Amino acid sequence: MRINWKKTIIILLDLMLGVYLTFAITKFNKPDESKKVCTKVNINIQDEMTNGFLNAKEIKKRLEAKQLYPLKKKMTDISARKIEETLKTSPFVKTAECYKTQNGLVDIHLTQRMPIVRIKSANNEDYYIDDHYQVMPNTKYTSDLIVATGQINKWFAQNYISLLSKSLMVNELWRNQIEQINVLPDRSIELVPRVGNHIVYIGRLPECSSKRKREEDINNFVNKKMDRLEKFYKYGLSQAGWNKYSYINIEFDNQIICKKRQQ
Repeated sequence: MRINWKKTIIILLDLMLGVYLTFAITKFNKPDESKKVCTKVNINIQDEMTNGFLNAKEIKKRLEAKQLYPLKKKMTDISARKIEETLKTSPFVKTAECYKTQNGLVDIHLTQRMPIVRIKSANNEDYYIDDHYQVMPNTKYTSDLIVATGQINKWFAQNYISLLSKSLMVNELWRNQIEQINVLPDRSIELVPRVGNHIVYIGRLPECSSKRKREEDINNFVNKKMDRLEKFYKYGLSQAGWNKYSYINIEFDNQIICKKRQQ
């Protein structure tokens, strides 16, 4: 087989020219990254309106304090990783992600830790427990969260009160009706409702060393007690009057003991 060297050389020259032109177009059209600056910063906070722990103004202030706020800085000088690491040090930040785009935009995306109960114990401690049962510091945040008071240490708050509150919060009726959990010295539980001038006593929470089993037992305990309370509200207090009793004891499965309000 005879090779046509002239034709082969022409093809090779055409390929080389094509590669050169592609490189030249890319090179000359590519923006100079060393001169490009950040012209806009987007701070997106998931559940900002419902959680309320974080807002864009506070995030900007935190980054400015560390000289990391990217606006008007060269894109090459902006470290997305440093921004993420700095924001993750906040006790209210669950996740933090930062992205840079070629048009000078920096996107910051945050998710917040979700509080499920506020603890205001008898020893003057004031903090939150999140949905992963971890302690969050006190802040200006206000919400319709259940407040737990009384004889509570952090261990009991994380391992028991958080589970009780979570079980109450998932039920729309009790999320709106129960405003306070009070822990007595023997660790038995009182509930204070929003509607009705009375206190509901439910007794001691079931104890278990296994975290998964404890969560299951407390959830079943709460559902059982509160189902009985709901029926009593519907068929008892609705007829007798919401303010007739000052104390309602649902500790025992086979009876509800009520203390009449003194006239």
